[in-house]
Amino acid sequence: MNPVSPENVQRHELIGLGVKVVKDSNPCNISITGTIIDESRNTLTIAQGGEAKQVAKKDATFHIDLPSGKVEVEGAALVGRPEDRVKRKIKRRW
Repeated sequence: MNPVSPENVQRHELIGLGVKVVKDSNPCNISITGTIIDESRNTLTIAQGGEAKQVAKKDATFHIDLPSGKVEVEGAALVGRPEDRVKRKIKRRW
């Protein structure tokens, strides 16, 4: 499999990557920063300061740290079971 990059981040495993919540419908979740420790169909679990915080994917925007830099990802593009999301073809809107 190709290394994770901004073009294919939606099709890769996210667990272990650094993340920051930059937009969310719940203002308490904004600026949660840490490492993704678990992922379900609708949520990301982020380890922050020894605590596990769950953030809904649908309503949030994330800055994900990749080896090549940071990328901003709309959470709605990540919704789905992780094992199914890696098989999904990316629809380009341009």
